[in-house]
Amino acid sequence: MPPSDPNDPSPATDLLSPALVDLVSRIPTARVRRSARPEEEAQHLARKAALKAALTAGSLALPTGPLGWLTLLPELRAVWRIQIQLVADIAALYGKKSGLTQEQVLYCLFKHSALHALRDLVARVGERFVVRKASAQLIQHIARRLALRLTQRVVGKGVARWLPVAGAVGVGAYAYHETSRIARTAVELFSAEIVLENVVDAET
Repeated sequence: MPPSDPNDPSPATDLLSPALVDLVSRIPTARVRRSARPEEEAQHLARKAALKAALTAGSLALPTGPLGWLTLLPELRAVWRIQIQLVADIAALYGKKSGLTQEQVLYCLFKHSALHALRDLVARVGERFVVRKASAQLIQHIARRLALRLTQRVVGKGVARWLPVAGAVGVGAYAYHETSRIARTAVELFSAEIVLENVVDAET
């Protein structure tokens, strides 16, 4: 059965926060090189990654009932890996993979769903993006804020586990949509000038 108190965010937050920190601390090697047509190639990569994310999320959402709840975190981690690889590849297409940081990855992944939680990391100033290098403590702090925002989505995904095929289709469609948006954010970021600032620490 679902957790006895689905309104309590702490269990999901305690699982999601370290998972996020672990994933963004290991940015994958890009599978592509700098391109003369980065936007066109980025669209191609985005379609492939979105389809892969949809199939992955939909497959892991097929188990129903209590077993379905056990696949929630593996599903998120698997989809995040696909999306982080996409971000790394798009950065490479624009010749910016060597300077790719976990701050930029977090921004690309969660701009649309939790922009407020990222206010300390990335800001757009005119045609440039200012990226603030964060301390490990601040990354953990932001990861927890992101996890809190994502908890409601996790509960919704858990409810979908109690629906047969329709739930899996919905989860897959959501993963496709999110991955497509992440690609657009990455193109927007890496096609612009990026200015790196000094390390900032967590709020006190």
